[in-house]
Amino acid sequence: MKVSEIMTEATVTDRADDTLAQAARKMWDQQTGSLLVVEGEELLGIVTERDVLRTVAEGRDLEGTRVSDVMSEHVVTVAPAATLSEAATIMADRWIRHLPVVDNGKLVGVLSQRDLAGVLAGALNEPQQMQQLLEGSQLIRERRLRRIEHGTWD
Repeated sequence: MKVSEIMTEATVTDRADDTLAQAARKMWDQQTGSLLVVEGEELLGIVTERDVLRTVAEGRDLEGTRVSDVMSEHVVTVAPAATLSEAATIMADRWIRHLPVVDNGKLVGVLSQRDLAGVLAGALNEPQQMQQLLEGSQLIRERRLRRIEHGTWD
C-alpha cells in the first residue's frame, strides 16, 4: 500500500509569522495535532501540539511567541509513492507523528499516526500481518523505555 492511498490531502497550514496562540487555536478548531508552515507552495516547517506544550512548560507567552520561533525547520518528508512500511519506519525511527507528503517539491498531503492506525485496524484481522506488527511493536516499546530511562526526548 502506498502513502498516497491513505494520506490526508487537505493539510492544515499556517504562516511563520503567526503567533503560537493563533496556531494552537487553529489546531484546536481543525482537530489536528500539527500545522504545516508554508510560504506559497514552499514547506518551511512544521509546528505541533508538542511545540505548544513545550512553550507553555518553558513559561513563554503564546501570544508573544511566533510560529517561526518554535517550528521544526528541518522537516522530514515522504513521497506519495513511498510504501506505508517505509513511512511508518521513518515515523517510528524519528519519533514523529505527522509526516508531510511532498511530490516534486510540492506539498500534497500529510500522513499521520491516525492514518496509519486505520490501516493497522484492518490488518489486525490477518494473522501473519498481526505477528509482524507485534514483533515490530516490541522493538518500538523497548526503544521508548530506553528514551524514558535516559531522559532523551529529542
